[in-house]
Amino acid sequence: MISRETIDKVFETARVEEVIGDFVQLKRAGSNYKGLSPFSDERSPSFMVSPVKQIWKDFSSGKGGSVVTFLMEHEHFTYPEAIRFLAKKYNIEIEETEQSQEDKAEANEKESLYLVSEFAKNYFSDTLLNTEEGKAIGLSYFKERRFTNETIAKFGLGYSPETWDAFTKEALSKGYQLEFLEKTGLTILREDGKHFDRFKGRVMFPIQSLSGRNLGFGGRILTNDKKAAKYLNSPESDIYHKSKVLYGIFHAKQAIAKQNNCYLVEGYTDVIQLHQAGVENVVASSGTALTPDQIRLINRLTKNITVLFDGDAAGLRASVRGIDLILEEGMNVKVCTFPDGDDPDSFARKNSYEDLVSYLENNAKDFIQFKASLLMDEAQNDPIKKADLIRDMVVSISKIPDRIKREIYIQETARIMDISEQVLLNTLAQLVQKDISEAGKKLKQEYKALEVVKTEPQSSQEKVNIVYELERKIIEMLLLYGSQEADFEDFILKANEEGEMIEEKETNTSKVHQRIFLSLQEDEVELANTLFKEIYNDLINYYNQNEEFNLEQYLMQLSPEHSQVVTDILMNEEKELLHNWETKHIYVKTKNQNVSQYVSETIISLREYLINKLIMDLMSSYNNEEENDLEEIKATINDYNKLKVNLTNKIGRIRSTYL
Repeated sequence: MISRETIDKVFETARVEEVIGDFVQLKRAGSNYKGLSPFSDERSPSFMVSPVKQIWKDFSSGKGGSVVTFLMEHEHFTYPEAIRFLAKKYNIEIEETEQSQEDKAEANEKESLYLVSEFAKNYFSDTLLNTEEGKAIGLSYFKERRFTNETIAKFGLGYSPETWDAFTKEALSKGYQLEFLEKTGLTILREDGKHFDRFKGRVMFPIQSLSGRNLGFGGRILTNDKKAAKYLNSPESDIYHKSKVLYGIFHAKQAIAKQNNCYLVEGYTDVIQLHQAGVENVVASSGTALTPDQIRLINRLTKNITVLFDGDAAGLRASVRGIDLILEEGMNVKVCTFPDGDDPDSFARKNSYEDLVSYLENNAKDFIQFKASLLMDEAQNDPIKKADLIRDMVVSISKIPDRIKREIYIQETARIMDISEQVLLNTLAQLVQKDISEAGKKLKQEYKALEVVKTEPQSSQEKVNIVYELERKIIEMLLLYGSQEADFEDFILKANEEGEMIEEKETNTSKVHQRIFLSLQEDEVELANTLFKEIYNDLINYYNQNEEFNLEQYLMQLSPEHSQVVTDILMNEEKELLHNWETKHIYVKTKNQNVSQYVSETIISLREYLINKLIMDLMSSYNNEEENDLEEIKATINDYNKLKVNLTNKIGRIRSTYL
């Protein structure tokens, strides 16, 4: 268990703008910083970081809090994991209180997967560099590709021995559990109980997250075994989701932000060779089809992507869909192809840094020019194919959110394809009509919400102390369900293949106390009632230090005043049982039958009430401010109204989900 002194030192040392700056491209905005939200799909910045207050706020998703809560939200760290990450970043020695063997055995499962993955990375690297087999086979292969020792070390390249279970045996001998070796996919367990290494006889490419944690591996076979796949990736696990990961992002993130451009390639060696040649702003989709999550990962660092294709790539046409996805995210995309017979790897080996950069700059085509040149040959003498090609180009243009850019590309398409601009505009209008309609509905909702805030009578609400009741519920949930795990459903806007924005349900499992803590941190909410606030802080500290909630033990440490409040809340849950409804054939739905709904509704209701109050306070000061302050107040009210509408919709969706 991490000591209180270490935690205090971490909070004193860590700078929120420095830590978040490693994950989000931030730009100075007065005394603050702003950037695109890393939690939602957006075109204009609504993510704010305050170095003075050492907090952050994301108006698009409603999230916010300290540097620790950012890591918990963004990297899905637990509280201890976030503290350890920051301690490592700032070279702070971690002091730990003594743990029993039982506590060590019950270590967080996710952290165990990370530890196994890190051990595997070091094992494969050591095997490559320090064994005869590794040097003769693995190291020889990397040297043939002209990777330097520095590059091999930087990317953590390795080798897995040809023996069936060499890695698994070594891991088990070091105390790593077979359960976690199997869950990371490093070891395959057969039905008869025997086990073997997934990556036997392959050179290894570790796959890292944006923060540098090892998530999984790619392995390349070096023999001519036609039955075995040339490349093999780690399977999906709790720490590795291939659709959300880009190979090389950890090493490329600073160069991408600095160059304001990201080169996107297909394979591991393409990334490594370009990086070694001096072009460091490069990542790979690792042979998988490009996904919106991968594009949004780049979008946090730059708005510009240049896709690099092999000169003789057979799948160029299939790759066009990836370009449409990039456009749909509001990003600028160019395409660069290499001469026949070359790929990024081979071309980088043949050319100097200057020639490589010059080629990339001079041969990067706009996506319209690329599509036209790619498909024109087969459509040249066929009017129907030419019409399909033109429509295909307009479909791509329709994905672009910016209207000015759309019109410019329509003009360019009309010129290249020798067709009336008006015909293209009419086709475009049909394609984007759905999006315009949905945007109009959303705008009406926002204005309607503002009108409700202006006219909503407050007198009836003030008869009940809403804040008191909601805060009391929060304490009740922590006491009754704090250590319980529940599935919480969030609703995220994503674009489907037709370009329509649809709501996608995402289920996340977490303990109730973690969900409540993160939710209140998002809006920097502190409980208004002094007693509730003290009990809340007590409970959160207790859960961070204990795996399970022991009511008797907890009550023993309370003051009489706090103990009275806690007892009243706990006994309140028993009131329904006193009525003995079941003898009358009336069955009451208790809260523990649907804990996640109860937690979500309570937190969102509190947020909604507090946001309403903030809006009313701002509107009451509207007439008393100087003219130059009015626009800022208006913009703030608008931001809060968007958040309020979002929260109101969330409550409706949560209720409908659990009905």
